[in-house]
Amino acid sequence: MQPLVGLLVIDLTRLLPGPYATRELVRLGARVVRLEPPEGDALRAVAPAWEAALNAGKESVVCDLKAEPELGRALVARADVVVESFRPGVTARLGLERAERTVWCSLTGFGLGGRHDQRVGHDLNYLGWAGCLADTAPAPPPVQVADLAAGALSAVSEILAALLERERTGRGRRIVVSMTHGSHRLVAHRLGGDPVPRLLTGGVACYRTYPTADGRFLTVAALEPRFWQRLCEVLGHEEWTNRAFEPELPELQSLLASRPLAAWLELFDGEEVCVGPVATLEEAAAEFGSPVDGVAPSLGEHTEAWRDELGLQPERRDDLG
Repeated sequence: MQPLVGLLVIDLTRLLPGPYATRELVRLGARVVRLEPPEGDALRAVAPAWEAALNAGKESVVCDLKAEPELGRALVARADVVVESFRPGVTARLGLERAERTVWCSLTGFGLGGRHDQRVGHDLNYLGWAGCLADTAPAPPPVQVADLAAGALSAVSEILAALLERERTGRGRRIVVSMTHGSHRLVAHRLGGDPVPRLLTGGVACYRTYPTADGRFLTVAALEPRFWQRLCEVLGHEEWTNRAFEPELPELQSLLASRPLAAWLELFDGEEVCVGPVATLEEAAAEFGSPVDGVAPSLGEHTEAWRDELGLQPERRDDLG
């Protein structure tokens, strides 16, 4: 059985980090209800394919929290977990209060109480502030590390820990996740220096990406001596064994550029050499992807059902505007 079956999660977030986090909670068995404004999450318009992938299996309730706060408050009161990404102070002004048993997770850019807590930003900003881009700027990262790893997955781990604590104490917890602080934690182990300059960004021959003859790329990550030695042996160039950490190895680059990617993958298959392809998204999905469970809800698809369950009758809704 999925471990979170029977738990209700109310998702007050928008765009990418929060929906990614609650998608993971759906995967673990939770029932997730998105509380969306009347116009819907902006992701529905700007990236509908992303929206569909991130929100499959969830429910959608439309609610204008300023005009009809009672619906939002009633849903939050039912929740085991609430995930929100408003600016600090907004949920308090809306009267959305955490019950004692509720695990409440605030996804923020910079945390609470610091000089940046009201600063707007997105993934690239958070990574820049956190020091994650120092080695690669001006090139942007190809995946939203701050949103997805430092933000969403950190939120999931904190939520799961808080639910475990609740089993022991009967009390929930208020969690604040800072995507900038979390991003810095991903690189903080490097503050004392790297073993080799630019080790992670193509500065050594044994750890970089090489072009192949067909315009594809081969990853080489043979950091340990035995992996690098075996790589040199398979290529028939044992004389390169002591050159793993040279900044450049033009002979290796020329050799790998002489044959297509598939030929190199066939040669290295079964060898302990730490190489692999730069796969396309489609190739990666075919081998490592998981099927999407369910479909994303249409905007407000579950609003009336939840109004009925919460006892917010039509005449009461008219009074609320």
